[in-house]
Amino acid sequence: MSIFFIQLNDWLSKNMFIVVLSGLFLGFFVTITDSPTLRQIVVILFAYMTFITALGTSFKEFTTVLKKPWIPIWVLILVHFVTPLTAWAVGMIFYPNDPDIRLGYLIGSSIPIGVTSIIWTSLIKGDLGISFVAVTLDTFIVPTVLPLFFHLVVGQTINISYSKMVIDLMLMVTVPSIIGMLLHDWTKGKSVNFANSIGGATSKGALFLVILINSAVVMPQINWDISILKTLLVTLFVVSASFFVGYLGSFALKERTQSIILTMIFNVGIRNNACGLVIALTYFPPRVAVPMTLAILYQQPLATIVSHLYKRLQTA
Repeated sequence: MSIFFIQLNDWLSKNMFIVVLSGLFLGFFVTITDSPTLRQIVVILFAYMTFITALGTSFKEFTTVLKKPWIPIWVLILVHFVTPLTAWAVGMIFYPNDPDIRLGYLIGSSIPIGVTSIIWTSLIKGDLGISFVAVTLDTFIVPTVLPLFFHLVVGQTINISYSKMVIDLMLMVTVPSIIGMLLHDWTKGKSVNFANSIGGATSKGALFLVILINSAVVMPQINWDISILKTLLVTLFVVSASFFVGYLGSFALKERTQSIILTMIFNVGIRNNACGLVIALTYFPPRVAVPMTLAILYQQPLATIVSHLYKRLQTA
């Protein structure tokens, strides 16, 4: 049985494109009503994925990264300063007379790092320590960064309660990460065997469910007409640009190893679009949410494509 799950996990790892697209397209045809219960299910699924991933990392490695936090801090600078500038420029070029869409791109580019960046960092053999620290630090600075960002850009202070979001992110990332790493050290690395077999296969199943749920919830919010084609193309460019900013940002580092390059690409490129969607729908006109909605559809497939292209370029 264990051999079966090892082989299944290996196959899923090599074919994440199928996992992602299957969840995405099935979500098109499944009717799911958004609710607090559904969101808690997503939190639990994320927590499980993070826990399984953390089983492959020692707590000692994590604390070593904390002693030199410059790379995670650089990631956060790219996430909250550089990519918003990119999105602003794109918005001004393609939507000079549409402030709602421009604002949507700005919100989408300033939201925190997505939790699935940790999963992708593991899949592409990146530096999990850096990824964990970047996501965890982002959890704590978001309550300050986002309101300030909106105040500067929109010209008004938005009173947003981030307490639940911070708690959810801690439950999805911080707590399961610490438990997983402590278990790794306690079992002297034997937990990796579980993470590479049953744990790995089921965590990819959890990722499939998360993508399916997100796409099913988002679909009804999109009006598929001719005008949406332009937004689809521009959103594709903006989301792709975030991955590219992560790659370019790696050139500023002294220790530019392949694992760090990949970590930079996926930590800057993958965002918590669900968070951006909630903010847009709660505090702005519905049209502001369109870019985030489309970004959710693009992000995971793009992550799969970027991973595949990078591997091919390295072997070419």
